[in-house]
Amino acid sequence: MKDKIWKVILILIIVNFTFLVAKESLVISAAKKELNRFMSELKTQPLPPYFIGYGITETKELDLSASMGKIMNDNEDFKRVLDIDLRVGDYNFDNTHIIRGESFGFYYGRGLALLPIEDDEQALRNSIWYATDKKYKDAIERYEKALTNAKVKIKEEDTSADFTKDNSYTFYGDDIIFEYDKEKLRQKVKKVSALFAKYDWLFTGYVGVSVKLVKKYFVNSEGTELVMTEPYARIFISAKTKADDGMSLPLYKSYFAFNPNNLPDENVLLNDAQELVNTLDGLRKAELMSTYTGPAMLSGEASGVFFHEIFGHRVEGHRLKDPDDAQTFKGFLNKSVLPEFIDVIFDPTMKTIKDIELSGYYQYDDEGIKSQKVEVVKSGIFKNYLMSRAPNEKFAQSNGHGRRQPGYDAVSRQSNLLVIAQKTTPLAELKDKLREECKKQNLEYGLFFVKVQGGFTFTGRTIPNSFNVLPLLVYKIFVDKRPDEMVRGVDLIGTPLTTFSSIFAAGDDTGVFNGICGAESGSVPVSAVSPSLLVQKIEVQKKSKSQAKLPILPAPGEDENQ
Repeated sequence: MKDKIWKVILILIIVNFTFLVAKESLVISAAKKELNRFMSELKTQPLPPYFIGYGITETKELDLSASMGKIMNDNEDFKRVLDIDLRVGDYNFDNTHIIRGESFGFYYGRGLALLPIEDDEQALRNSIWYATDKKYKDAIERYEKALTNAKVKIKEEDTSADFTKDNSYTFYGDDIIFEYDKEKLRQKVKKVSALFAKYDWLFTGYVGVSVKLVKKYFVNSEGTELVMTEPYARIFISAKTKADDGMSLPLYKSYFAFNPNNLPDENVLLNDAQELVNTLDGLRKAELMSTYTGPAMLSGEASGVFFHEIFGHRVEGHRLKDPDDAQTFKGFLNKSVLPEFIDVIFDPTMKTIKDIELSGYYQYDDEGIKSQKVEVVKSGIFKNYLMSRAPNEKFAQSNGHGRRQPGYDAVSRQSNLLVIAQKTTPLAELKDKLREECKKQNLEYGLFFVKVQGGFTFTGRTIPNSFNVLPLLVYKIFVDKRPDEMVRGVDLIGTPLTTFSSIFAAGDDTGVFNGICGAESGSVPVSAVSPSLLVQKIEVQKKSKSQAKLPILPAPGEDENQ
């Protein structure tokens, strides 16, 4: 009897996330019927749609988080949403055409429609019908504005079409099932986050788990029909404190897997959390850096984030159509932009590298185009842009990088960024190369950027075309081989072309960053892979800091009377 009771309890606590892929599913059937009805019936209208695409996204998600040993969030959710790409006019000029002079000239953020989560075809068709009717009326209105705008403005720099014709695809992905023990995850985030409660100088100590199964349906009037399931599991550990001078000091560590059962176990997380605490303790006592110009070394992970922020966004092809964008590499096709030993590839077909899973993997993009490996830089020479179905004067076809978050229009976005060095130096010798370069420049030390949290880059024409990368963990590397010294309070700044030309060596290691990138088409999962890199000259500036004093009272202890 006891055995039977325990079996029942086990079934209750194991949560099964399942999406079964069946051809001609009810969702696909409903979408196809409405798509065909609108394309057929609206032919009699003065301005009928020439293209309709439906993207339906179902998301099953668990979000758990704990702070200082206590659960802060426990949420499970299932939702089904619809995105509509409806175009009037023709492939050359349609309602998505940029309207110059508007704050948001491009047609970004079309919005989404909620669909019933119950599998009732008539209910689904009703929701799709109503949302499509509204989208059609909006498309006509915007098309007329775009026509008028084109007539009263000067000739456009890029006269390429608004949309490109492409092949149709049919794909039904494999069934995906994964299970997780929710109670076990609850206890894990509580136990790991409880470690932070031991330190009264920590302001926050957080551990979060996100388990997500995303099923995407896609149909369009060109005949494409796709069903894909994309699993994601992440753990995020973060903590924050302040130095005595008021500077906020955050630090984090994240983990990614396609299955929650492949995430690190509790002991690994506890060890990493303790290391994070020890590093923060060192940071709050570390020297405050001032400005610096000179050689620097970036770890593999830091280099990956650096390339994502500074290089990756500048090779997203839709920017060549924006008259307000600086278009950094427009004049550099088949010219040198990086040292000749560096290649840069974007490859969403890669699921792993050296047994590390890559979150920028996908089979088809959000415009229904098969994912493709794109060689952007070969031997330092710029060769290609990341392309969606919005062509530009140099590149007429998509290469499978049209991506979006539900509720946004797809534009060209990054996937798995790989910086590949054809010539490397053993990692153990890379610091010595840094010291040699410091000697040449008569400097006492160089900087080693171990971890960065991201950054921002300006690509517009009306402001300096520069970047600001936000380091979390930086060390001084001394020429005389004194022990490395942790420092704080600097941001890495500069201009892209100057900084890229200063790269002069690469390590034989591989650093991987899995994260979420936000841009015009919302937030999408990406990865960046790079070796450690040496740069002859970088510039840092003082980081902004709070002027608020430290807390007046210490954090309450566990034994404090209530």
